[in-house]
Amino acid sequence: MLYYLSECLTHKWGPFRLFQSHLFLISIGAFLAAFLTLFLLPRFWQLLPRDHGKAILGKDGMKSAGKPTGAGLVVTLVALPVMVLFAPLSLWDSLSVLAIYFAMLFGFLDDRSQVPWGELKKGLLDAVVSIAIAAFIFLGHSEGGVMGIWLPFTKEIFFVPFWAYVPSAAFLLWFTMNATNCSDGVDGLAGSLTLITLVMLAVMLYVIIGYKPVADYLLIPCNPMSASWAVVVMIVAGAFGGYLWFNAEPSKILMGDAGSRFLGILVATAVLIAGNPFLILALSPVVLVNGGGGLAKLVLLRIAKKIGMNIGEDATIRKIRFPLHDHCKKNLGWSNAQVLMRFILLQLVVMPILLILFLKIR
Repeated sequence: MLYYLSECLTHKWGPFRLFQSHLFLISIGAFLAAFLTLFLLPRFWQLLPRDHGKAILGKDGMKSAGKPTGAGLVVTLVALPVMVLFAPLSLWDSLSVLAIYFAMLFGFLDDRSQVPWGELKKGLLDAVVSIAIAAFIFLGHSEGGVMGIWLPFTKEIFFVPFWAYVPSAAFLLWFTMNATNCSDGVDGLAGSLTLITLVMLAVMLYVIIGYKPVADYLLIPCNPMSASWAVVVMIVAGAFGGYLWFNAEPSKILMGDAGSRFLGILVATAVLIAGNPFLILALSPVVLVNGGGGLAKLVLLRIAKKIGMNIGEDATIRKIRFPLHDHCKKNLGWSNAQVLMRFILLQLVVMPILLILFLKIR
């Protein structure tokens, strides 16, 4: 809103022109979202549902019992008016953001339900939201009925039609959302890892994808509209940074499915805006292995059962616990603090290496 208003007001007062700078919008938006979250979250968390703990994990799994959960609802709602003020989004991009909020809402309703929603119900709702976002992105960013996609290790730009793009993009959205959700099991883990991803995504969308000289140098299609998504991403990063202040171990509040699902699908959406779906491997490597590994294991075991293959209890795939942070805690004896720090270090080491490979070896 301020971006468009500044065009009319700059001639009356020169400093209004700052609101036409995406960098200024990113900085002020992120700071305001963080400040509002720090101020408002403690005033609302008593209204949130309480976590029931995870008895299946024993004593450690019941430490969260009784804590307010579903903070993702408050944090994302705090970020929403900041987005409206600072993010200059098109109609289709605005609809994508709205769909992301529906994914958050479904997670919150599951959190507060006395009987958790079944896999089928959640999976179908996730699929609907994912397909909607994929369609909105295509309609808002394609040209001539095709979407240009750049890939690592090749200079060629691939043009994908609607019928191929939407289901592929929807799968990426669905998988990343659920992998991030599965990674939320240690205080600050999913939030911290995703915060690192969001900051790097904002840099890519603003400095690389949205800035033609850099995009041309790296032989990447430039998308000027991606700078607006950099504003959205950094506003959310600021808001969840404020949340992490209270989620540091021992946490006072949990973001629940509402927050983790919102973060996961936002990361996947921003990756699709960047034009290279494989960037998710570079930007969220630890989250995908930690949470996505469990989804992959479940699918493999079910496929094996369907085709009559017997995978014994001694098989390696059965011995590794997922999410991987549970394996590190139960099998390797790591504390929560060790899991958090070591996973963050892995993210900080692996992510830039993969990004350099994806951007330069083409």
